[in-house]
Amino acid sequence: MTNPAQVIGIDLGGTAIKLGRYAETGLCLEALTIATPQPATPPAVAAAMVTAIDQLDPDRQVRAIGIGTPGPADATGRIARVAINLAGWQEVPLAEWIETQTGLPAVLANDANCAGLGEAWLGSGCDFSNLIVLTLGTGVGGAIILDGNLFVGHMGTAGELGLITLNPQGPPCNSGNQGSLEQHCSVQAIRREMDCEPGKLAAQALAGDATAIAYWQQYGRYLGAGLASLIYVLTPEAIILGGGISAGADLFLPTVWQEIEQRVLPSSREGLQLLIAKLGNQAGVAGAARLALQKFC
Repeated sequence: MTNPAQVIGIDLGGTAIKLGRYAETGLCLEALTIATPQPATPPAVAAAMVTAIDQLDPDRQVRAIGIGTPGPADATGRIARVAINLAGWQEVPLAEWIETQTGLPAVLANDANCAGLGEAWLGSGCDFSNLIVLTLGTGVGGAIILDGNLFVGHMGTAGELGLITLNPQGPPCNSGNQGSLEQHCSVQAIRREMDCEPGKLAAQALAGDATAIAYWQQYGRYLGAGLASLIYVLTPEAIILGGGISAGADLFLPTVWQEIEQRVLPSSREGLQLLIAKLGNQAGVAGAARLALQKFC
């Protein structure tokens, strides 16, 4: 009997690079976190990754490497087109660099897409083939999983779920849009509208503060309206909510469901489940590993 294939998943962040060596069964055999070089130039980051890969795989058991980057990759998963908050990241052939220095095939994807793929593989989405993962954090990111595979579109940049329009006259978005889902359902939106951190606002609502309770109900209406549009397009089996704001989901999920039931035809939401993510900050590493398994193993 042959040993299960092993891969390494990497989640590149602005302050830390998380790595995990995974078996194809989903078992994480070893994990490692290193500081992101500062400044985080592409050559410095690639060199740090190679050193960490050697540390995780001294016996050369690994077959491939998957990498999640904080920005879009090209459709072939070879080039980091831009990396948010990292210096000098434009059209970086990161997969080629890693392959040249390790002798292992490599593939890239956006970190939010990797987090979604990880949640679909080992988290709340493991029982579904078609799902949406939405991360409610500083921004609103997302991933689309169709027939068990990450959907990125013909240019590699599909799945920017937080940038759909809710209110054409709403607050400006860094994308150039106005009134996007992100501008109503992110940490930055809560800070702008309530001058408060989400955790504190959640605590106020749980303590019975009427203003905080009303805000979370409004939040649920916006999120439900955004999800309604996505449901009509994709008719997923499940929607999984992750990110820091999801910790307070009990405060807004009832309103989200009310909006979905009001806005979406029963035929488009039959059997739909709305779930909370399980993997936390390990989702991106797991998803990058899954990406490598699907591509090369």
